[in-house]
Amino acid sequence: MTCPPKVRVVEVGPRDGLQNEKAIIPIGTKVALIEALVASGLTSIEAGSFVSTKWVPQMADTAELLGLLPARPGVRYPVLVPNLRGLEQALATCRVEEIAVFGAASEAFSRRNINCSIDESLRRFEPVVSSAREHGLRVRGYVSCVLGCPYEGEVDAAVVARVAAALTGMGCYEVSLGDTIGTGTPLKARRMVEAVVAKVPVEHLALHFHDTYGQALANIFACLELGVTVIDSAVAGLGGCPYASGATGNVATEDVVYMLHGMGIDTGLDLARLCEAGAMISTALGRAGASRVAQAFHAAPNRRRD
Repeated sequence: MTCPPKVRVVEVGPRDGLQNEKAIIPIGTKVALIEALVASGLTSIEAGSFVSTKWVPQMADTAELLGLLPARPGVRYPVLVPNLRGLEQALATCRVEEIAVFGAASEAFSRRNINCSIDESLRRFEPVVSSAREHGLRVRGYVSCVLGCPYEGEVDAAVVARVAAALTGMGCYEVSLGDTIGTGTPLKARRMVEAVVAKVPVEHLALHFHDTYGQALANIFACLELGVTVIDSAVAGLGGCPYASGATGNVATEDVVYMLHGMGIDTGLDLARLCEAGAMISTALGRAGASRVAQAFHAAPNRRRD
């Protein structure tokens, strides 16, 4: 098996992780979490989103949060925007350098999530991506439900490839393939990525797998040989999905990094600091984190930095 020598980890905990929390998270806690993640070596950390605060109240402080984050060379804090209005809000914040738009490979999920069909969503994204690029912003695309939908069940990999290709064609530098409900298994994940690679160069793809059925690490492993070099994850396994009942958190960043380091793949990240960041946010949320690696790390009598 030939795997890439280096993988870039995109941390989505502060946005995709915290957006599903019922209690409002104090902005100081968010800042402390992101500072801890930066200290671990992460250079791409999703900080928030400019979406309707009625539906996602946890993201209401995104503009204020961005103004409080530490400025570090090479560190970016991407934000999600659903439409031109969201982009206008993002552009009003001087700290925004990168945005993301989010579509789906399921018609039912697209209508539940952003109230339009897949094709309508793509037409809606075109002016957003175009305007963002004109303003010098990088744009990332997301495709939800690539390995299953809570409303439709199985999802055709050809549809995933079509949506990913459309996002790439309109100017997204990278497209993240999301197993939103975490139902994927290794061979299904690999075949899905193979279908997408036929339409989109693998260097423009990322994986965003939730761990609902405990398959996320196996799914990532199955796709590494195809040349994928970008993995989305959330510290402490934070997350869920407001529009997919029963979907649990993202794969834990600590677990992804432990596996990659064990395979000899460089991430540039400090595993011990990641475990510390996960412990901090888990304590703030009043529950144990979902990372098995972090649990073992904190239980070990002789901790060491990775």
